[in-house]
Amino acid sequence: MASSSHYQTAVAVEAAIDRGDLADAKIGIEELIDALARSEKRALRSQLIRLMTHVIKWRTQPERRSVSWCSTIRSARYEIAEIQEDTPGLTRTVIKAMWDHCFKRAKTEAEMEMNQKSSVERLTWGQVFDQEYDVNGQNGKK
Repeated sequence: MASSSHYQTAVAVEAAIDRGDLADAKIGIEELIDALARSEKRALRSQLIRLMTHVIKWRTQPERRSVSWCSTIRSARYEIAEIQEDTPGLTRTVIKAMWDHCFKRAKTEAEMEMNQKSSVERLTWGQVFDQEYDVNGQNGKK
Protein backbone atom coordinates (compact mmCIF):
# COMPACT_ATOMS: atom_id res chain seq x y z
CA MET A 1 0.00 0.00 0.00
CA ALA A 2 2.84 2.42 0.97
CA SER A 3 1.01 5.75 0.79
CA SER A 4 2.75 8.98 1.57
CA SER A 5 0.55 9.85 4.59
CA HIS A 6 -1.47 8.09 7.24
CA TYR A 7 -4.60 9.71 5.86
CA GLN A 8 -3.90 8.38 2.36
CA THR A 9 -3.24 4.93 3.81
CA ALA A 10 -6.56 5.03 5.70
CA VAL A 11 -8.40 6.11 2.52
CA ALA A 12 -6.69 3.29 0.60
CA VAL A 13 -7.75 0.80 3.33
CA GLU A 14 -11.33 2.01 3.06
CA ALA A 15 -11.25 1.64 -0.74
CA ALA A 16 -9.79 -1.87 -0.41
CA ILE A 17 -12.58 -2.85 1.98
CA ASP A 18 -15.22 -1.35 -0.36
CA ARG A 19 -13.94 -3.45 -3.23
CA GLY A 20 -13.67 -6.53 -1.03
CA ASP A 21 -9.87 -6.74 -1.14
CA LEU A 22 -9.29 -7.74 2.47
CA ALA A 23 -5.68 -8.75 1.88
CA ASP A 24 -4.80 -5.24 0.67
CA ALA A 25 -6.84 -3.70 3.52
CA LYS A 26 -4.93 -5.83 6.04
CA ILE A 27 -1.60 -4.61 4.64
CA GLY A 28 -2.78 -1.02 5.00
CA ILE A 29 -3.97 -1.57 8.58
CA GLU A 30 -0.59 -3.13 9.46
CA GLU A 31 1.17 -0.08 7.95
CA LEU A 32 -0.99 2.23 10.05
CA ILE A 33 -0.29 0.24 13.22
CA ASP A 34 3.46 0.35 12.54
CA ALA A 35 3.30 4.10 11.86
CA LEU A 36 1.43 4.74 15.09
CA ALA A 37 3.90 2.64 17.07
CA ARG A 38 6.83 4.59 15.58
CA SER A 39 5.11 7.86 16.42
CA GLU A 40 4.54 6.85 20.05
CA LYS A 41 8.13 5.66 20.35
CA ARG A 42 9.36 9.00 18.99
CA ALA A 43 7.20 10.80 21.55
CA LEU A 44 8.61 8.60 24.33
CA ARG A 45 12.18 9.25 23.17
CA SER A 46 11.54 13.00 23.01
CA GLN A 47 10.15 13.10 26.56
CA LEU A 48 12.99 10.95 27.89
CA ILE A 49 15.55 13.34 26.37
CA ARG A 50 13.65 16.30 27.84
CA LEU A 51 13.60 14.63 31.25
CA MET A 52 17.27 13.64 31.18
CA THR A 53 18.29 17.12 29.98
CA HIS A 54 16.76 18.71 33.04
CA VAL A 55 18.18 16.13 35.43
CA ILE A 56 21.64 16.78 33.97
CA LYS A 57 21.15 20.54 34.33
CA TRP A 58 19.95 20.01 37.91
CA ARG A 59 23.04 18.00 38.80
CA THR A 60 25.45 20.32 36.96
CA GLN A 61 24.16 23.72 38.07
CA PRO A 62 22.81 23.46 41.64
CA GLU A 63 22.93 27.24 41.97
CA ARG A 64 20.49 27.65 39.05
CA ARG A 65 17.86 25.16 40.20
CA SER A 66 14.37 26.49 39.74
CA VAL A 67 10.72 25.65 40.18
CA SER A 68 10.57 25.59 36.38
CA TRP A 69 13.13 22.76 36.23
CA CYS A 70 11.14 20.82 38.86
CA SER A 71 7.99 21.35 36.83
CA THR A 72 9.65 20.19 33.60
CA ILE A 73 10.97 17.03 35.28
CA ARG A 74 7.55 16.24 36.72
CA SER A 75 5.78 17.02 33.42
CA ALA A 76 8.12 14.81 31.38
CA ARG A 77 7.59 11.94 33.84
CA TYR A 78 3.81 12.32 33.52
CA GLU A 79 4.04 12.41 29.72
CA ILE A 80 6.14 9.24 29.67
CA ALA A 81 3.69 7.48 31.99
CA GLU A 82 0.77 8.51 29.75
CA ILE A 83 2.55 7.32 26.62
CA GLN A 84 3.20 3.98 28.31
CA GLU A 85 -0.43 3.76 29.42
CA ASP A 86 -1.65 4.43 25.88
CA THR A 87 0.94 2.11 24.32
CA PRO A 88 1.63 -0.77 26.75
CA GLY A 89 4.33 -2.19 24.48
CA LEU A 90 6.58 0.76 25.37
CA THR A 91 7.87 -0.87 28.52
CA ARG A 92 10.78 -0.24 30.84
CA THR A 93 12.77 -2.62 28.61
CA VAL A 94 12.11 -0.36 25.59
CA ILE A 95 13.19 2.68 27.60
CA LYS A 96 16.37 0.91 28.71
CA ALA A 97 17.13 0.01 25.07
CA MET A 98 17.02 3.70 24.08
CA TRP A 99 18.67 4.93 27.32
CA ASP A 100 22.26 5.48 26.10
CA HIS A 101 21.20 7.22 22.89
CA CYS A 102 18.82 9.49 24.80
CA PHE A 103 21.45 10.25 27.44
CA LYS A 104 23.95 11.36 24.79
CA ARG A 105 21.37 13.62 23.15
CA ALA A 106 20.26 14.98 26.54
CA LYS A 107 23.82 15.74 27.63
CA THR A 108 24.50 17.61 24.40
CA GLU A 109 21.26 19.54 24.79
CA ALA A 110 21.93 20.35 28.46
CA GLU A 111 25.46 21.53 27.72
CA MET A 112 24.20 23.79 24.95
CA GLU A 113 21.49 25.25 27.19
CA MET A 114 23.92 25.78 30.08
CA ASN A 115 26.74 26.97 27.83
CA GLN A 116 29.13 24.72 29.73
CA LYS A 117 30.31 21.13 29.91
CA SER A 118 28.71 18.76 32.39
CA SER A 119 30.61 16.27 34.50
CA VAL A 120 27.57 13.95 34.53
CA GLU A 121 28.74 10.77 32.78
CA ARG A 122 25.63 8.67 33.32
CA LEU A 123 22.21 8.74 34.90
CA THR A 124 20.54 5.95 36.83
CA TRP A 125 16.92 4.92 36.54
CA GLY A 126 16.35 6.21 40.06
CA GLN A 127 17.83 9.63 39.29
CA VAL A 128 15.63 9.98 36.23
CA PHE A 129 12.36 8.42 37.37
CA ASP A 130 12.29 8.12 41.17
CA GLN A 131 14.28 10.90 42.78
CA GLU A 132 12.31 13.95 43.90
CA TYR A 133 13.57 17.30 42.72
CA ASP A 134 12.70 20.22 44.97
CA VAL A 135 14.29 23.68 44.95
CA ASN A 136 14.07 23.85 48.75
CA GLY A 137 16.90 21.37 49.17
CA GLN A 138 14.77 18.23 49.33
CA ASN A 139 16.67 16.68 46.40
CA GLY A 140 17.20 12.97 46.86
CA LYS A 141 14.03 11.86 48.65
CA LYS A 142 12.01 9.05 47.19
